[in-house]
Amino acid sequence: MLDGGLSTQLERLGADITGELWTFRVLLEQPELLERAHAAFFDGGADIVATASYQASIEGLQRAGYSAGDAKRLMRHSVAIAARARDAYWSRARDGGGRLCPLVATSLGPYGACLHDGSEYHGKYTLTRAELADFHRRRIAILSDAGADLFAFETFPSLAEAEALLDVLPEFPKLRAWLSFTCRDEKKVAHGEPFAECAALATSCENLVAVGINCLDPLKVPALLDTAAGCDLPLMAYPNSGEYWDADAQEWRGDPRKHMNVAAWRRHGARLIGGCCRTDADDIRQMRGALENTFRSGMEKHGAE
Repeated sequence: MLDGGLSTQLERLGADITGELWTFRVLLEQPELLERAHAAFFDGGADIVATASYQASIEGLQRAGYSAGDAKRLMRHSVAIAARARDAYWSRARDGGGRLCPLVATSLGPYGACLHDGSEYHGKYTLTRAELADFHRRRIAILSDAGADLFAFETFPSLAEAEALLDVLPEFPKLRAWLSFTCRDEKKVAHGEPFAECAALATSCENLVAVGINCLDPLKVPALLDTAAGCDLPLMAYPNSGEYWDADAQEWRGDPRKHMNVAAWRRHGARLIGGCCRTDADDIRQMRGALENTFRSGMEKHGAE
């Protein structure tokens, strides 16, 4: 079970995430609130929480007035805060018989996320493949030994950016990660390539332990998973609420889906399940409960047979 939208949980706790730095702003101004948000996801049923580093970059932090050295230190600190929440949960779980082995994933979004202009939802960049590779290499190098259990490369919009990332990952042979794409419809990622092609590409990289989809309408999940049936990697699904981001207005629009059909996602192949933007710890608790009820019902049926 993955966590939900860190930005949404932080807003539930009263944080201000406006501006280019997004959730990273909370790390700078209210780190204790960030730790509480991670803890809420663990308590709500998440086995893995993602750090606040999704939108962080040296360039973005320099624009905010920080030196390159400070930026590196702060990016690593985002992992330390999540690890502190993980360790605290693990201590409570061992004492109380709860879930064991909670994990921290270092979240790194695509190049477009660091531009804060919504371009992660279309991927129409002007950078070359080598320039994209350099961008990802710099951030990975900063965070590769910061203390997370694995990396989460999230909301990638295109096959081209995935190829650039996969050019870099073999340089970090001990790194383990998942790669997740945002999609425009039931077959294609945001830039237009088939999700099945993107999933097939991921299987060629030994660093990757899962591939999937995130930050899209949950109604699109089953069909997209079906297109990747037969993929050699575990599939993952963590959609948003069904709303969409209006980059011009800098706000979410549309109505949220009333139900996250996690049992259907499981039937269609998802093995790592959670939420993205506009979902919080209560949503994760409901998702986990629904999955546990599905397993319980299946076991009872099997026992009766």
